[in-house]
Amino acid sequence: MTAPVLLEVRGLTRRYRLPRRSLLRPGPVLTAVDNASFTIRAGETLGIVGESGSGKSTLARMVMAFEKPDAGQVLFQGQDPHALSHSALRQLRQGFQMVFQDPYGSLDPRRRVGWSIAEPLRAMGEAGTQARTAQALTQVGLSGQDAEKYPHEFSGGQRQRIAIARAIVTRPALLVADEAVSALDVSVQAQILNLLMDLQEDLGLGILFISHDLAVVAQVCDHLMVMQHGKTLESGAVTEILRGPSHDYTRSLLTAAGVTP
Repeated sequence: MTAPVLLEVRGLTRRYRLPRRSLLRPGPVLTAVDNASFTIRAGETLGIVGESGSGKSTLARMVMAFEKPDAGQVLFQGQDPHALSHSALRQLRQGFQMVFQDPYGSLDPRRRVGWSIAEPLRAMGEAGTQARTAQALTQVGLSGQDAEKYPHEFSGGQRQRIAIARAIVTRPALLVADEAVSALDVSVQAQILNLLMDLQEDLGLGILFISHDLAVVAQVCDHLMVMQHGKTLESGAVTEILRGPSHDYTRSLLTAAGVTP
């Protein structure tokens, strides 16, 4: 049976007005994301790859409802988060969570990590946060007792595990990982990628995985979307694109990543 669609993105577009170059004329408009469309089903991973400035992080922020699109629509389990009230969005957001590039920046250095992990639960008025926090830490390969420690007591890889624990503590259906392993050493990257794949298998997660590194995307993703300057150049199954990329830009990313078509 086909897995249900978790996320559907339809023609998503985002434009920014740049600083004016003349007092007499408005600033130019930059189209950061231009008519992007894709779907993610439960248990699937879609990789979005492109160099810095390709629009992939802007796309992630619109999916998370941190930014409003200028055109198009985001549907998470059939609901448009951009059309909801603040309270309704807060409730819906327990179903989709984000893992950021910098784990230390997403954790309050003045608070024990258990407090930071439980923050999404408190925002939704959930009870039993201590037990849920300990469970989430165990799921990412740490100890429930680690909740009493501070961020500086952990390595970079451990902090990223804590950030993932914070993302899964609400028991979401979808994770958005924005350059989630790019700040880590190669050996630690592999550990975090394996963790994400294990969590996906255990929890049935859909994952939107954003990276500039096509070699990393090739390891963990089922489907791939290649972006440049806000435009989608090609999309499809990872194996098909790696075997026969249709665009020169994709071929250049493969060469840079040391991946042989």
